[in-house]
Amino acid sequence: MASMRDIKRRRSSIQSTQQITKAMKLVSTVKLQRARAGAERSKSYFQCMYDTMNSILARVGAVEHKYLKSGKTGKKAVILVTSNRGLAGGYNNNVAKLITRHETWKPEDLLIYAIGNKGREILHRSGYEIKEELHEVIEAPTYADAMLLTERLLQSFEAGEISEIYLAYTEFKNTVSLIPTLLKLLPVDRTEDEYGAGVLGEQDKKSSLTVEKTEDYSAPMNFEPADEEALDLIIPKYIACLIYGGLVEALASENGARMQAMDNATNNAAELIDDLELLYNRARQGSITQELTEIIAGANAIQ
Repeated sequence: MASMRDIKRRRSSIQSTQQITKAMKLVSTVKLQRARAGAERSKSYFQCMYDTMNSILARVGAVEHKYLKSGKTGKKAVILVTSNRGLAGGYNNNVAKLITRHETWKPEDLLIYAIGNKGREILHRSGYEIKEELHEVIEAPTYADAMLLTERLLQSFEAGEISEIYLAYTEFKNTVSLIPTLLKLLPVDRTEDEYGAGVLGEQDKKSSLTVEKTEDYSAPMNFEPADEEALDLIIPKYIACLIYGGLVEALASENGARMQAMDNATNNAAELIDDLELLYNRARQGSITQELTEIIAGANAIQ
């Protein structure tokens, strides 16, 4: 059994750690409230853009557009959204696994646009090429940041440097439900039943732009200006909207994950302190018993 001094020292250390985790939980709770409010404010615009693209892509017919077909050459570009700091449980690893454990992707086929330092570290160790590092973006996401990144990606897409664009982020449902999601941004796929970007979640597969069967898409759509010019204007804004939506969702998810992790750490520290308190009392009782035994034995020897 450890000595009373060792137990007391360890108990003091855990109590100090508990105070830190409790403070971090409170900070994460405040940040989560702000981030969740920002995500909720952006949802209406995100949904409106989603519905608009859903309708347009269902009516464009046989339009040949550069953003509606895959490039024949170039690597896949993946925007990975993680945090700059740790202590968030499995938040960063879970979203990175969408890339490292993808069934068909290989490191040499991908270019990583890392938003967040932790994701960059994970993929860099795994041998992936980091094209850009945008650590400051996740601290306070803005639509302007998303638009600048969209412009650079589209330039690379049009130049043939990349053939497809994906977004890997964590969707925020609530503080206990965070869903790592892989979203295909470009090219926009059009099949018989699906229009738009494909979404691959951790548990299931679905489409982010699935046309409702009850809606009539037989009516033609007239564009002003021409259809290709309209798509040139709308699709970049749509992609920027998806990226911005992913950023604000990821920020809320990060703070939710950190709040949960710090809450669990605080509770675990409390359990350890209780166990150490019991060990300390047992050690103290054993020391007292030993001293009494020695006193009695000494008294008996004198007699």
